[in-house]
Amino acid sequence: MILKILSWNVRGANDSSKRKIIKAFIRNQKVDLLCIQETKIHLMSEGMVKSLGVGRFLDWRTLDASGSVGGVLVCWDKRSLEILDWEVGQFSISCKFRNVENGVVWVFTGVYGPFTKEERESLWFELGATRGLWGDPWCVGGDFNIILSQGERSRQGNLTSAMRRFAQVINELELVDLPLQRGVSTWSGGTHNQAWARLDRFLVSPSWLDLFSNVIQKRLPRPISNHFLILLKGWHKKRSHALQV
Repeated sequence: MILKILSWNVRGANDSSKRKIIKAFIRNQKVDLLCIQETKIHLMSEGMVKSLGVGRFLDWRTLDASGSVGGVLVCWDKRSLEILDWEVGQFSISCKFRNVENGVVWVFTGVYGPFTKEERESLWFELGATRGLWGDPWCVGGDFNIILSQGERSRQGNLTSAMRRFAQVINELELVDLPLQRGVSTWSGGTHNQAWARLDRFLVSPSWLDLFSNVIQKRLPRPISNHFLILLKGWHKKRSHALQV
C-alpha cells in the first residue's frame, strides 16, 4: 500500500469557486492525508471541509485563521488513518495516527510559518514540544516561510541568521530534509514569476523513513495560488508478523 500526503498553501479557501478548483485537483491525486495552509478561514465548518476534501470517509482537524490571516487544515481518509490524539498550537497542528492497514503509529504536523523572528521562535518551540510529547515516527510538512540555504531562492545573498536557525532546529529535532523532485522552488511571484523560493517542504524523522520504502517528495503543478503543491509518497513496509499465513 502507498501512503500519499499532500501539502499546499492555497492562499485562501473562503471562496466557493476556488474551493471547487482545489477539490477537483485533490480528487485526481487520491491522497490519504491533506494539509492546506493559509485557509484564511476564522471558523472552519464541516460543510467547508467537505467542499474541500473528497469522499464520505473524511475526518479533519483545524488550526483556525487569526481573523483572515493564516489557518491550517489537516484532513484524511479514515479508511487509511485512525486519529489517536492531536494538539493545536499557534502556528502548527499535530495529529497522532495509526495506519489502519498495519497498526503502525506515527505523527504528522502541519505548519504555516510566521514571518518575524520572535514568532518563528514560537514555532520552533512548538515543534520541540511536539517532539517531546510524542516519541513516535514523525512527519512535518507545510509552508515554513523560510528557506534553508541561499540556493533556495532567486535573489542571491548571504546566509542569514534565520536560515542558520532553521538548519539548527532541523538538526536538533533530528529531522531529515528530503530532496525535492520536479523543481527547485515551491513559490514564485513578482513580474512574470521571476522571483522564486523553496518555502514549502516535508521534514521526516529517521524512524518515519524506517516505516516506508522508496519515499519521494515531488512538486506538482498549481491550478491556483502562487505556491506549488508538494506530494510525499512512500510504500508501507510490511511488519514481520504480517507475513504469517
